[in-house]
Amino acid sequence: MAGPTPQTSAPAPGLPPQQLDDLERRLVDSVDVDALVADLAALVACAAVGGSPGESAIQRWAATRLRDLGLEVVEWEVDLAAESAQAGFPGMEVTRDELVGVVGTWPGASAPGTRGGAGGGPDGDADGAADGAADEGLPALALCGHTDVVPVDDPARWRSDPFRLALDDGLLTGRGACDMLGGVAAVLGAVRALRSCGVVLARPLAVHLVSGEEDGGAGAFATLRAGHSASACVIAEPTGGAVIPANAGSLTFRLEVEGRAAHGSTRTAGENALDHLAPVQAALRELEARRNVDPPAEFAHLDLVAPISIGIVRSGTWASTVPDLLVAEGRYGVLPGEPLETARSAFEDAMATLGEGDAWLTAHPVRVSWPGGAFASGSLPAGHGLLDEMLAAAASVSGRAPRVEGAPYGSDLRHYAAHGIPTVQFGPGDLVQAHAVDESVRLDEVVACAQAYAVLAPRRCGAPPQHGD
Repeated sequence: MAGPTPQTSAPAPGLPPQQLDDLERRLVDSVDVDALVADLAALVACAAVGGSPGESAIQRWAATRLRDLGLEVVEWEVDLAAESAQAGFPGMEVTRDELVGVVGTWPGASAPGTRGGAGGGPDGDADGAADGAADEGLPALALCGHTDVVPVDDPARWRSDPFRLALDDGLLTGRGACDMLGGVAAVLGAVRALRSCGVVLARPLAVHLVSGEEDGGAGAFATLRAGHSASACVIAEPTGGAVIPANAGSLTFRLEVEGRAAHGSTRTAGENALDHLAPVQAALRELEARRNVDPPAEFAHLDLVAPISIGIVRSGTWASTVPDLLVAEGRYGVLPGEPLETARSAFEDAMATLGEGDAWLTAHPVRVSWPGGAFASGSLPAGHGLLDEMLAAAASVSGRAPRVEGAPYGSDLRHYAAHGIPTVQFGPGDLVQAHAVDESVRLDEVVACAQAYAVLAPRRCGAPPQHGD
Protein backbone atom coordinates (compact mmCIF):
# COMPACT_ATOMS: atom_id res chain seq x y z
CA MET A 1 0.00 0.00 0.00
CA ALA A 2 1.48 3.37 -0.96
CA GLY A 3 1.79 6.17 1.57
CA PRO A 4 0.14 9.60 1.59
CA THR A 5 0.79 11.90 -1.37
CA PRO A 6 3.69 14.21 -0.44
CA GLN A 7 3.49 17.99 -0.49
CA THR A 8 6.47 20.22 -1.15
CA SER A 9 5.18 23.73 -0.61
CA ALA A 10 6.44 24.40 2.92
CA PRO A 11 10.19 23.99 3.45
CA ALA A 12 11.63 24.40 6.93
CA PRO A 13 12.24 27.99 8.09
CA GLY A 14 15.38 29.57 6.67
CA LEU A 15 15.93 26.82 4.10
CA PRO A 16 15.65 27.24 0.34
CA PRO A 17 12.72 25.34 -1.20
CA GLN A 18 13.72 21.74 -1.82
CA GLN A 19 11.25 19.92 -4.02
CA LEU A 20 11.21 16.15 -4.20
CA ASP A 21 12.99 14.92 -7.30
CA ASP A 22 11.85 11.89 -9.25
CA LEU A 23 13.79 9.39 -7.17
CA GLU A 24 12.52 10.90 -3.92
CA ARG A 25 8.93 10.81 -5.15
CA ARG A 26 9.32 7.15 -5.99
CA LEU A 27 10.77 6.51 -2.54
CA VAL A 28 7.86 8.27 -0.84
CA ASP A 29 5.35 6.33 -2.91
CA SER A 30 7.18 3.05 -2.26
CA VAL A 31 6.75 3.01 1.52
CA ASP A 32 4.74 -0.19 1.98
CA VAL A 33 2.16 0.56 4.69
CA ASP A 34 0.96 -3.03 5.00
CA ALA A 35 4.52 -4.31 5.53
CA LEU A 36 5.18 -1.48 7.98
CA VAL A 37 2.15 -2.44 10.09
CA ALA A 38 3.12 -6.11 9.94
CA ASP A 39 6.62 -5.26 11.19
CA LEU A 40 5.21 -3.20 14.05
CA ALA A 41 2.85 -6.02 15.01
CA ALA A 42 5.77 -8.46 15.13
CA LEU A 43 7.83 -6.04 17.21
CA VAL A 44 5.06 -5.48 19.75
CA ALA A 45 4.39 -9.24 19.99
CA CYS A 46 7.98 -9.83 21.19
CA ALA A 47 7.03 -8.27 24.56
CA ALA A 48 10.55 -6.88 24.78
CA VAL A 49 10.43 -5.72 28.39
CA GLY A 50 13.87 -4.84 29.72
CA GLY A 51 15.52 -7.84 31.35
CA SER A 52 13.02 -10.36 29.94
CA PRO A 53 13.66 -13.00 27.25
CA GLY A 54 11.71 -10.80 24.84
CA GLU A 55 14.46 -8.18 24.98
CA SER A 56 16.87 -10.53 23.22
CA ALA A 57 14.19 -12.12 21.04
CA ILE A 58 13.24 -8.80 19.47
CA GLN A 59 16.85 -8.02 18.61
CA ARG A 60 17.28 -11.39 16.92
CA TRP A 61 14.02 -10.84 15.01
CA ALA A 62 15.29 -7.42 13.91
CA ALA A 63 18.60 -8.89 12.73
CA THR A 64 16.71 -11.38 10.57
CA ARG A 65 14.50 -8.64 9.13
CA LEU A 66 17.53 -6.49 8.24
CA ARG A 67 19.10 -9.48 6.46
CA ASP A 68 15.86 -10.02 4.57
CA LEU A 69 16.09 -6.40 3.44
CA GLY A 70 19.56 -7.04 2.03
CA LEU A 71 21.72 -5.33 4.62
CA GLU A 72 25.03 -6.68 5.89
CA VAL A 73 24.25 -7.52 9.52
CA VAL A 74 26.49 -7.83 12.55
CA GLU A 75 24.72 -9.56 15.44
CA TRP A 76 26.57 -10.23 18.69
CA GLU A 77 26.11 -10.99 22.37
CA VAL A 78 27.40 -8.10 24.44
CA ASP A 79 29.83 -8.97 27.23
CA LEU A 80 27.89 -7.26 30.01
CA ALA A 81 30.59 -7.79 32.62
CA ALA A 82 33.21 -6.14 30.41
CA GLU A 83 30.93 -3.26 29.44
CA SER A 84 29.84 -2.53 33.00
CA ALA A 85 33.50 -2.23 34.04
CA GLN A 86 34.11 0.56 31.51
CA ALA A 87 34.39 4.19 32.56
CA GLY A 88 31.18 6.00 31.69
CA PHE A 89 29.01 2.89 31.67
CA PRO A 90 25.46 4.26 32.13
CA GLY A 91 24.26 1.62 34.58
CA MET A 92 21.23 -0.65 34.48
CA GLU A 93 18.01 -0.63 36.49
CA VAL A 94 16.89 -4.15 35.58
CA THR A 95 18.64 -7.49 35.96
CA ARG A 96 19.67 -8.94 32.63
CA ASP A 97 21.83 -11.91 31.73
CA GLU A 98 22.01 -11.16 28.01
CA LEU A 99 22.18 -8.15 25.74
CA VAL A 100 22.18 -8.53 21.95
CA GLY A 101 23.67 -5.95 19.60
CA VAL A 102 22.43 -5.52 16.03
CA VAL A 103 23.86 -3.28 13.30
CA GLY A 104 22.88 -3.46 9.64
CA THR A 105 24.82 -1.69 6.90
CA TRP A 106 23.88 -0.80 3.34
CA PRO A 107 27.27 -0.62 1.61
CA GLY A 108 28.17 2.48 -0.35
CA ALA A 109 29.19 2.37 -3.99
CA SER A 110 31.84 5.08 -3.58
CA ALA A 111 30.86 6.27 -7.03
CA PRO A 112 32.34 9.51 -8.39
CA GLY A 113 30.08 12.39 -9.35
CA THR A 114 27.45 11.68 -6.70
CA ARG A 115 24.63 13.99 -5.94
CA GLY A 116 24.89 15.70 -2.59
CA GLY A 117 28.56 16.70 -2.46
CA ALA A 118 31.46 14.84 -0.96
CA GLY A 119 29.75 14.05 2.30
CA GLY A 120 26.24 13.51 1.03
CA GLY A 121 24.86 16.78 2.41
CA PRO A 122 22.28 18.40 0.14
CA ASP A 123 24.52 21.34 -0.62
CA GLY A 124 27.97 19.79 -0.23
CA ASP A 125 28.48 22.08 2.78
CA ALA A 126 31.53 22.20 5.02
CA ASP A 127 30.21 19.48 7.29
CA GLY A 128 29.55 17.15 4.39
CA ALA A 129 32.90 17.85 2.74
CA ALA A 130 34.74 17.09 5.94
CA ASP A 131 32.80 13.86 6.34
CA GLY A 132 33.69 12.73 2.84
CA ALA A 133 37.37 13.62 3.05
CA ALA A 134 38.05 12.05 6.44
CA ASP A 135 35.72 9.05 6.56
CA GLU A 136 35.26 7.73 3.04
CA GLY A 137 34.11 4.30 4.21
CA LEU A 138 32.16 5.46 7.27
CA PRO A 139 28.36 5.41 7.01
CA ALA A 140 27.20 8.91 6.17
CA LEU A 141 24.04 8.28 8.21
CA ALA A 142 22.92 5.91 10.95
CA LEU A 143 19.22 5.43 11.65
CA CYS A 144 18.91 4.32 15.26
CA GLY A 145 16.13 2.87 17.38
CA HIS A 146 15.84 1.07 20.69
CA THR A 147 13.72 -2.06 20.83
CA ASP A 148 13.23 -2.54 24.59
CA VAL A 149 9.96 -1.47 26.20
CA VAL A 150 8.79 -0.75 29.74
CA PRO A 151 6.66 -3.25 31.68
CA VAL A 152 2.86 -3.34 31.71
CA ASP A 153 1.71 -2.93 35.32
CA ASP A 154 -1.87 -4.15 34.88
CA PRO A 155 -2.96 -5.58 31.50
CA ALA A 156 -6.59 -5.47 32.65
CA ARG A 157 -6.50 -1.67 32.43
CA TRP A 158 -5.81 -1.85 28.69
CA ARG A 159 -8.63 -1.96 26.14
CA SER A 160 -6.82 -4.80 24.36
CA ASP A 161 -3.88 -7.15 24.86
CA PRO A 162 -0.88 -4.77 25.26
CA PHE A 163 1.39 -7.16 23.37
CA ARG A 164 -0.91 -7.61 20.41
CA LEU A 165 -0.97 -4.62 18.07
CA ALA A 166 -4.44 -3.14 17.54
CA LEU A 167 -5.29 -0.87 14.59
CA ASP A 168 -8.44 1.19 14.93
CA ASP A 169 -9.27 4.23 12.79
CA GLY A 170 -5.62 4.93 12.02
CA LEU A 171 -4.44 4.48 15.63
CA LEU A 172 -1.92 1.73 16.44
CA THR A 173 -2.07 0.56 20.06
CA GLY A 174 0.33 -1.72 21.93
CA ARG A 175 3.15 -1.55 24.45
CA GLY A 176 6.04 0.21 22.76
CA ALA A 177 3.99 1.36 19.77
CA CYS A 178 5.00 4.93 20.61
CA ASP A 179 8.23 4.44 22.57
CA MET A 180 9.70 3.49 20.23
CA LEU A 181 8.76 0.50 18.15
CA GLY A 182 6.79 2.75 15.81
CA GLY A 183 10.06 4.52 15.05
CA VAL A 184 11.85 1.20 14.51
CA ALA A 185 9.11 0.13 12.09
CA ALA A 186 9.51 3.45 10.26
CA VAL A 187 13.25 2.85 9.90
CA LEU A 188 12.59 -0.63 8.48
CA GLY A 189 9.96 0.89 6.18
CA ALA A 190 12.45 3.42 4.85
CA VAL A 191 15.06 0.73 4.14
CA ARG A 192 12.42 -1.38 2.39
CA ALA A 193 11.50 1.60 0.17
CA LEU A 194 15.15 2.23 -0.71
CA ARG A 195 15.56 -1.44 -1.61
CA SER A 196 12.37 -1.62 -3.67
CA CYS A 197 13.47 1.40 -5.70
CA GLY A 198 16.90 -0.13 -6.36
CA VAL A 199 18.72 2.85 -4.86
CA VAL A 200 22.50 2.87 -5.00
CA LEU A 201 24.10 4.96 -2.25
CA ALA A 202 27.55 6.47 -2.65
CA ARG A 203 28.36 6.12 1.05
CA PRO A 204 27.04 3.50 3.45
CA LEU A 205 23.80 3.77 5.42
CA ALA A 206 23.73 2.08 8.83
CA VAL A 207 20.85 0.90 11.01
CA HIS A 208 21.64 0.63 14.72
CA LEU A 209 19.06 -1.31 16.73
CA VAL A 210 19.87 -1.26 20.42
CA SER A 211 18.44 -2.49 23.68
CA GLY A 212 18.54 -1.38 27.30
CA GLU A 213 17.74 2.25 26.47
CA GLU A 214 14.93 2.56 28.97
CA ASP A 215 17.24 1.93 31.92
CA GLY A 216 20.39 3.74 30.85
CA GLY A 217 21.37 2.86 27.30
CA ALA A 218 23.70 -0.10 27.74
CA GLY A 219 22.96 -1.24 24.18
CA ALA A 220 23.98 2.02 22.51
CA PHE A 221 27.00 2.28 24.81
CA ALA A 222 28.16 -1.19 23.76
CA THR A 223 27.38 -0.64 20.07
CA LEU A 224 29.51 2.48 19.92
CA ARG A 225 32.32 0.91 21.94
CA ALA A 226 32.32 -1.97 19.45
CA GLY A 227 33.33 0.55 16.78
CA HIS A 228 30.04 1.01 14.96
CA SER A 229 29.98 4.68 14.00
CA ALA A 230 28.64 7.13 11.43
CA SER A 231 29.12 10.70 10.26
CA ALA A 232 25.64 11.56 11.56
CA CYS A 233 22.74 9.85 13.29
CA VAL A 234 18.96 10.21 13.49
CA ILE A 235 17.25 8.51 16.42
CA ALA A 236 13.60 7.65 15.78
CA GLU A 237 12.34 8.52 19.27
CA PRO A 238 8.78 9.93 19.45
CA THR A 239 9.14 13.69 19.01
CA GLY A 240 5.58 14.86 18.35
CA GLY A 241 6.41 16.42 14.99
CA ALA A 242 9.53 18.24 16.21
CA VAL A 243 13.19 17.74 15.41
CA ILE A 244 15.15 17.55 18.67
CA PRO A 245 18.84 18.51 18.62
CA ALA A 246 19.35 18.59 22.41
CA ASN A 247 18.33 16.59 25.46
CA ALA A 248 18.47 17.33 29.14
CA GLY A 249 19.38 14.35 31.29
CA SER A 250 18.32 12.52 34.42
CA LEU A 251 19.55 10.53 37.41
CA THR A 252 17.74 8.15 39.71
CA PHE A 253 18.09 9.05 43.38
CA ARG A 254 17.39 7.12 46.57
CA LEU A 255 16.81 8.89 49.89
CA GLU A 256 16.88 7.10 53.23
CA VAL A 257 15.52 8.87 56.31
CA GLU A 258 16.11 7.23 59.66
CA GLY A 259 13.46 7.11 62.42
CA ARG A 260 13.09 5.28 65.72
CA ALA A 261 10.74 2.34 66.06
CA ALA A 262 8.12 2.15 68.79
CA HIS A 263 4.77 0.53 69.45
CA GLY A 264 1.99 2.47 67.84
CA SER A 265 0.25 2.92 71.19
CA THR A 266 3.30 4.83 72.44
CA ARG A 267 4.16 6.60 69.22
CA THR A 268 5.64 9.64 70.99
CA ALA A 269 8.37 7.38 72.33
CA GLY A 270 9.47 6.79 68.76
CA GLU A 271 10.30 8.96 65.74
CA ASN A 272 8.15 8.33 62.70
CA ALA A 273 10.43 8.41 59.66
CA LEU A 274 7.42 9.08 57.45
CA ASP A 275 6.87 12.45 59.16
CA HIS A 276 10.04 13.68 57.51
CA LEU A 277 8.77 13.15 53.98
CA ALA A 278 7.15 16.60 53.94
CA PRO A 279 10.36 18.58 54.60
CA VAL A 280 12.18 16.39 52.07
CA GLN A 281 9.53 17.20 49.44
CA ALA A 282 9.69 20.91 50.28
CA ALA A 283 13.47 20.90 49.84
CA LEU A 284 13.16 19.14 46.49
CA ARG A 285 10.60 21.69 45.25
CA GLU A 286 12.88 24.55 46.32
CA LEU A 287 15.83 22.93 44.55
CA GLU A 288 13.73 22.35 41.43
CA ALA A 289 12.65 26.00 41.33
CA ARG A 290 16.25 27.26 41.64
CA ARG A 291 17.50 24.95 38.92
CA ASN A 292 14.83 25.83 36.36
CA VAL A 293 15.36 29.59 36.17
CA ASP A 294 16.29 30.96 32.70
CA PRO A 295 16.19 27.79 30.57
CA PRO A 296 18.14 27.67 27.29
CA ALA A 297 16.18 28.89 24.27
CA GLU A 298 15.58 25.38 22.87
CA PHE A 299 13.85 24.44 26.13
CA ALA A 300 11.75 27.59 26.62
CA HIS A 301 8.57 25.74 25.57
CA LEU A 302 8.77 23.58 28.72
CA ASP A 303 7.48 24.55 32.14
CA LEU A 304 10.39 22.61 33.66
CA VAL A 305 13.64 21.66 31.92
CA ALA A 306 14.90 19.56 34.83
CA PRO A 307 11.96 18.30 36.92
CA ILE A 308 12.43 16.47 40.22
CA SER A 309 9.87 13.86 41.21
CA ILE A 310 9.52 11.08 43.78
CA GLY A 311 8.14 7.93 42.20
CA ILE A 312 8.46 5.33 44.98
CA VAL A 313 7.97 5.68 48.75
CA ARG A 314 8.46 2.80 51.20
CA SER A 315 8.07 2.99 54.97
CA GLY A 316 7.04 0.60 57.70
CA THR A 317 6.53 -3.15 58.00
CA TRP A 318 3.72 -3.43 60.55
CA ALA A 319 0.57 -1.35 61.01
CA SER A 320 1.00 -0.88 64.77
CA THR A 321 4.72 -0.08 64.66
CA VAL A 322 6.17 3.41 64.26
CA PRO A 323 8.36 3.06 61.14
CA ASP A 324 12.06 3.60 61.64
CA LEU A 325 12.99 4.01 57.97
CA LEU A 326 11.65 5.97 55.01
CA VAL A 327 12.99 5.19 51.55
CA ALA A 328 12.07 7.49 48.66
CA GLU A 329 13.26 6.98 45.10
CA GLY A 330 12.75 9.31 42.18
CA ARG A 331 13.96 11.08 39.07
CA TYR A 332 16.28 14.06 39.18
CA GLY A 333 16.52 16.20 36.05
CA VAL A 334 20.00 17.09 34.77
CA LEU A 335 20.31 20.49 33.10
CA PRO A 336 21.52 20.80 29.49
CA GLY A 337 25.29 20.84 29.47
CA GLU A 338 25.56 20.09 33.19
CA PRO A 339 28.13 17.44 34.20
CA LEU A 340 26.58 14.58 36.13
CA GLU A 341 28.89 15.12 39.10
CA THR A 342 27.86 18.78 39.30
CA ALA A 343 24.20 17.76 39.29
CA ARG A 344 24.76 15.15 42.00
CA SER A 345 26.61 17.66 44.19
CA ALA A 346 23.79 20.21 43.95
CA PHE A 347 21.28 17.56 45.04
CA GLU A 348 23.41 16.24 47.89
CA ASP A 349 24.03 19.79 49.17
CA ALA A 350 20.29 20.48 49.23
CA MET A 351 19.64 17.33 51.25
CA ALA A 352 22.47 18.21 53.66
CA THR A 353 20.86 21.56 54.50
CA LEU A 354 17.68 19.84 55.67
CA GLY A 355 19.23 19.44 59.11
CA GLU A 356 19.74 23.16 59.66
CA GLY A 357 16.29 23.66 61.18
CA ASP A 358 15.52 20.12 62.30
CA ALA A 359 17.30 18.62 65.31
CA TRP A 360 16.41 15.06 64.32
CA LEU A 361 17.75 15.44 60.78
CA THR A 362 20.87 17.15 62.14
CA ALA A 363 21.60 14.05 64.17
CA HIS A 364 20.33 11.68 61.47
CA PRO A 365 21.17 13.21 58.07
CA VAL A 366 19.27 12.08 54.97
CA ARG A 367 21.34 9.45 53.17
CA VAL A 368 21.58 9.94 49.39
CA SER A 369 22.58 7.28 46.86
CA TRP A 370 22.38 7.00 43.09
CA PRO A 371 21.11 3.61 41.88
CA GLY A 372 20.25 2.68 38.32
CA GLY A 373 20.95 4.39 35.02
CA ALA A 374 22.64 7.74 34.52
CA PHE A 375 21.45 9.88 31.60
CA ALA A 376 23.79 12.76 30.81
CA SER A 377 22.55 15.61 28.64
CA GLY A 378 23.60 15.76 25.00
CA SER A 379 23.32 18.03 21.98
CA LEU A 380 24.06 18.48 18.30
CA PRO A 381 27.05 20.77 17.68
CA ALA A 382 25.86 24.30 16.95
CA GLY A 383 25.49 24.97 13.24
CA HIS A 384 25.86 21.36 12.11
CA GLY A 385 24.11 20.72 8.81
CA LEU A 386 22.23 17.62 10.00
CA LEU A 387 19.53 19.73 11.62
CA ASP A 388 18.68 21.53 8.39
CA GLU A 389 18.87 18.26 6.45
CA MET A 390 16.35 16.53 8.73
CA LEU A 391 14.08 19.58 8.73
CA ALA A 392 14.17 19.78 4.93
CA ALA A 393 13.49 16.06 4.42
CA ALA A 394 10.53 16.11 6.81
CA ALA A 395 9.13 19.31 5.34
CA SER A 396 9.38 18.11 1.74
CA VAL A 397 7.38 15.00 2.65
CA SER A 398 4.71 16.51 4.91
CA GLY A 399 4.50 20.07 3.60
CA ARG A 400 4.93 21.35 7.16
CA ALA A 401 8.05 22.75 8.76
CA PRO A 402 8.84 20.79 11.94
CA ARG A 403 9.46 22.63 15.18
CA VAL A 404 12.96 22.61 16.66
CA GLU A 405 12.88 21.89 20.39
CA GLY A 406 14.98 20.57 23.23
CA ALA A 407 13.66 17.57 25.17
CA PRO A 408 13.57 17.26 28.97
CA TYR A 409 14.35 13.54 29.05
CA GLY A 410 17.56 11.58 28.60
CA SER A 411 18.10 9.35 25.58
CA ASP A 412 20.75 7.55 23.59
CA LEU A 413 21.51 10.85 21.83
CA ARG A 414 24.08 11.60 24.53
CA HIS A 415 25.99 8.37 23.83
CA TYR A 416 26.34 9.27 20.15
CA ALA A 417 27.26 12.86 21.00
CA ALA A 418 29.92 11.62 23.43
CA HIS A 419 31.48 9.66 20.54
CA GLY A 420 31.55 12.77 18.36
CA ILE A 421 28.61 11.67 16.18
CA PRO A 422 26.26 14.59 15.38
CA THR A 423 22.76 13.38 16.27
CA VAL A 424 19.15 14.55 16.26
CA GLN A 425 15.90 12.87 17.21
CA PHE A 426 12.90 12.72 14.90
CA GLY A 427 10.25 10.05 15.05
CA PRO A 428 6.54 9.21 15.19
CA GLY A 429 4.43 9.58 18.30
CA ASP A 430 3.89 11.97 21.16
CA LEU A 431 5.81 11.71 24.44
CA VAL A 432 2.57 11.77 26.47
CA GLN A 433 1.78 8.32 25.04
CA ALA A 434 5.13 6.82 26.01
CA HIS A 435 4.82 4.28 28.86
CA ALA A 436 1.07 4.98 29.09
CA VAL A 437 -1.87 2.61 29.40
CA ASP A 438 -3.17 2.00 25.84
CA GLU A 439 0.09 3.38 24.46
CA SER A 440 -0.47 4.34 20.84
CA VAL A 441 0.87 6.08 17.75
CA ARG A 442 -0.90 7.28 14.63
CA LEU A 443 -0.25 5.24 11.49
CA ASP A 444 0.07 8.32 9.31
CA GLU A 445 2.88 9.62 11.54
CA VAL A 446 4.79 6.33 11.26
CA VAL A 447 4.40 6.40 7.47
CA ALA A 448 5.46 10.05 7.21
CA CYS A 449 8.60 9.38 9.24
CA ALA A 450 9.47 6.36 7.09
CA GLN A 451 9.12 8.59 4.03
CA ALA A 452 11.28 11.32 5.57
CA TYR A 453 14.05 8.83 6.44
CA ALA A 454 13.88 7.41 2.91
CA VAL A 455 14.30 10.92 1.45
CA LEU A 456 17.08 11.86 3.87
CA ALA A 457 19.19 8.77 3.16
CA PRO A 458 20.18 9.52 -0.47
CA ARG A 459 20.49 13.22 0.28
CA ARG A 460 23.00 12.52 3.05
CA CYS A 461 24.68 9.40 1.70
CA GLY A 462 24.81 10.61 -1.90
CA ALA A 463 23.16 8.77 -4.77
CA PRO A 464 24.49 8.44 -8.28
CA PRO A 465 21.89 9.14 -10.97
CA GLN A 466 19.31 6.36 -10.71
CA HIS A 467 17.44 4.68 -13.55
CA GLY A 468 14.25 6.66 -14.11
CA ASP A 469 15.57 9.97 -12.70
